[in-house]
Amino acid sequence: MFAIVEASGRQFQLEAGRFVDVDLTDGKAGDKFVFERVLMLVDGDKSTVGKPFIEGAKVEGKILGHDKNKKIIVYHMKPKKGTRKKQGHRQHYTRILIESIKLNDKELAKADEQSKKAKAEPKKEAKAKAEPKKEAKAKPAAKKKAE
Repeated sequence: MFAIVEASGRQFQLEAGRFVDVDLTDGKAGDKFVFERVLMLVDGDKSTVGKPFIEGAKVEGKILGHDKNKKIIVYHMKPKKGTRKKQGHRQHYTRILIESIKLNDKELAKADEQSKKAKAEPKKEAKAKAEPKKEAKAKPAAKKKAE
């Protein structure tokens, strides 16, 4: 089950239990966030398309935090003029965890509590440290061939 929504001038495919990065929005970490401009709902073979939006459909989430993307280098140069300008830019974004997809207050998809906890907790060390390798036995020197 997923939904296609419009946010900050772009379209996103959202699934319950996953997160999405959208342009910086108001709100603090832990606040609720609702996508109300739902363009399409897909549930297996069934799909519902809005004209342009689906009435009563919404996707609810929780703001995990705000951050910056990787740096983008902007370089301007005019050939044969000796003009060069190099700038860096980091776009701010808001990370949102999708909790549920609803249609007319009926919950179509919900994030599992176990998956939330698993994502929040760091992974435990699965493998024990490997044992150090045994020292190699000394091999006898190669015999020289008589010519």
